[in-house]
Amino acid sequence: MISVYLVDDHDTVRLGSRSFLTEFEIAGEASNVVDAIEGILGTKPDVALIDVHLDVPKGGARIVSAVKEVAPNIKCIAFTVSTSRGDVASLLAAGVDGYITKSTPGEELPAIIREVMNGGTPISREVAGHLLDIDSAMEQVSMIEGLTPREREVVLLIARGYTYRESASKLGMRVKTLESHMSHIFEKLGVATRSELSFMAYETGLVDPSRGRNTGSD
Repeated sequence: MISVYLVDDHDTVRLGSRSFLTEFEIAGEASNVVDAIEGILGTKPDVALIDVHLDVPKGGARIVSAVKEVAPNIKCIAFTVSTSRGDVASLLAAGVDGYITKSTPGEELPAIIREVMNGGTPISREVAGHLLDIDSAMEQVSMIEGLTPREREVVLLIARGYTYRESASKLGMRVKTLESHMSHIFEKLGVATRSELSFMAYETGLVDPSRGRNTGSD
């Protein structure tokens, strides 16, 4: 019997997935990145069904990378609401074996899992178009990942709409220091404006669009 590990931060999604996977063994469940990596590597399932946005930025990609590094034979399928080109690029770069959106009818999940086990790479039609320009997307992801941790903190705040002064205050630095960081960021990413920077941050998945400045999720 094929074993499947479920990773999603919503209990109802995991419960719903279970209801469509009765022909498979459920090896375990996790709702965050740390537990997911530990659980998947501990149980060694045949397939891991992994959400993209979890408790940390690019959580799904982090899980896939960690799993593939230790156990490359475990099949990993992204199962997400995200149709972002950046998310697709990040997951493909991490080594994901399929990218399925949650608009997929639940009754199709068993066939998708069997397809992956047979060597296929199922991709939802909503994101299939990204494959045509995925090289460009992966290049943008690589540039974002080339930023220092401090620079990524700056980008997160600026992309979410904070002013230079607000961002500097939140990061405990002078405005001129933040402006210096921004200059380096613009140069590294090849952008010239805050709007271009914000667009790249959202497109590459660095910033979760559901966590805006006014959501209370700072």
